Amino acid sequence: MTAPTTTPIQAALPRSAPRVLIPACNRMHGDHPFHMVGRKYVEAVRLAGAYPLIVPAAHPDELDGWLDMADGLLLTGSASNVHPSHFDAEVHDTRLPLDSLRDAWTLPIVRQVIARGMPLLAICRGFQEANVALGGSLHQAVHEQPGLADHRAADDQPVGVQYGPAHPVHVEPGGLLAGLLRTDTVTVNSIHGQGVDRLANTVRVEARAPDGLVEAFSAGSGFALCVQWHPEWRAETNPASMAILKAFGAACQDWRDLHRPPDA
Repeated sequence: MTAPTTTPIQAALPRSAPRVLIPACNRMHGDHPFHMVGRKYVEAVRLAGAYPLIVPAAHPDELDGWLDMADGLLLTGSASNVHPSHFDAEVHDTRLPLDSLRDAWTLPIVRQVIARGMPLLAICRGFQEANVALGGSLHQAVHEQPGLADHRAADDQPVGVQYGPAHPVHVEPGGLLAGLLRTDTVTVNSIHGQGVDRLANTVRVEARAPDGLVEAFSAGSGFALCVQWHPEWRAETNPASMAILKAFGAACQDWRDLHRPPDA
């Protein structure tokens, strides 16, 4: 039997490296419930220079405890969607998966992270979670909206094609993302059916797709960057992705240095 191909674990991190929380999703495997996190997100946190700490479903009363031991939060993408009840809507397509257990604690933890000024990087579902947590709403089917393109990837294509370059985004001048990428256009992948409808009124647009759909925004006074695409995909070969991850990691290191003693 041929051994499965695996990505080697990166070089060991120093003890003083920051710690980043990664919320787990909730999936059934047969009759058994599992917590799951895609390895690409774990490896992205390591590329950022931080220890990845996977968090199972957390009780709302535990959130301060989790945040007190961490220096940043990464919200992952997922096959599941944010339940539309959180933005006063009905479920549009009952065939699509939801994860109410994740919603129950990731939405409040977003608000706590922003209030603390702790670094946040939110990806795809995480981008949508952050918008909803801060008071925004979502299109549940972007491709059905007049004037908007179909941002989904083809299900019948190999994963490398699905996550391949899909369209450019226009980077808004003067923002966090513009400062990181030092360009006004970057080409991204596109694997989402949902997207921003009403943008939370406390955030700043950082990038838009050619059809005008918001593809990135920032929030709060610290490093809080939310992107609709997947910078974690083969990040080590993508300079734009690495710029985002390294900046996130540096912000987490700064947070650790300021808020936690070196031996904590």
